[in-house]
Amino acid sequence: MKRCSWSVLLAMQLLCAALPAHASDPGEIPPAPSAPQQSLVVLVDTGSHMPLADIRDGVLAAGLHRDLGAAIAERLGRIPQFKVWPRKRIGHALEQGEGDILCLYMPEWLPGPLHWSMPFFPFTEVVITRRSARRPLALADLADQQVGTVLGYVYPELEHALGKHFVRADTASGLNSLRKLELGRVQHAETTNLFVDYFLKQGGKLDIHPPLVVKTYRTLCAVSPRGSVAVDDVNRAIGQLLHDGGLARITASYR
Repeated sequence: MKRCSWSVLLAMQLLCAALPAHASDPGEIPPAPSAPQQSLVVLVDTGSHMPLADIRDGVLAAGLHRDLGAAIAERLGRIPQFKVWPRKRIGHALEQGEGDILCLYMPEWLPGPLHWSMPFFPFTEVVITRRSARRPLALADLADQQVGTVLGYVYPELEHALGKHFVRADTASGLNSLRKLELGRVQHAETTNLFVDYFLKQGGKLDIHPPLVVKTYRTLCAVSPRGSVAVDDVNRAIGQLLHDGGLARITASYR
């Protein structure tokens, strides 16, 4: 009898050890599944070209807008979602909550009841001139000469300085304008340092005078008043980008 009792006890112990841990408490409530990660909807206008945006079949494939939007979303703990809108409708779309943010803009470019982040992304607008032409020392020196420009863009400094003597040579994009300069089809082009650096990185050849600086400014992110993110949160994410070197790394990849 003693041998039989010890055998039964040993069998019960082995059975208990083989059972899953949660089976010992059938009344235990399993943990709730985690909530899906929230999206950050980033708007990009269809008029953007590399290095700002590479848009293929209505989808943002690459570019500064994509890298910057993804970096901000990461620091907000969100998943980036990109939506492409025509330039003339993108401001209204943001106002109506079709997106959360639109970056690399200035408030004067996008009037309306939008919230704005801190200024953070620098741009320097310049006029560059082929060495075969006379170097302009002021905008007034460009009077009655063709200047490479982008269709649909406005150039208030050139318009103010030159008036009716401002002669535009429009192309579809900033890179096309630089290609015209490279080929000698125009002697001058209004652009930004970012576009010049990217053009040269892609193998372009420019034999130019030192650039004539038009103006320097820092762009912002417009934040929708009907979106899912507050401007204070966007500012915190931008502050982290500036502090941890993320913005510098993004910019360096295009220079």
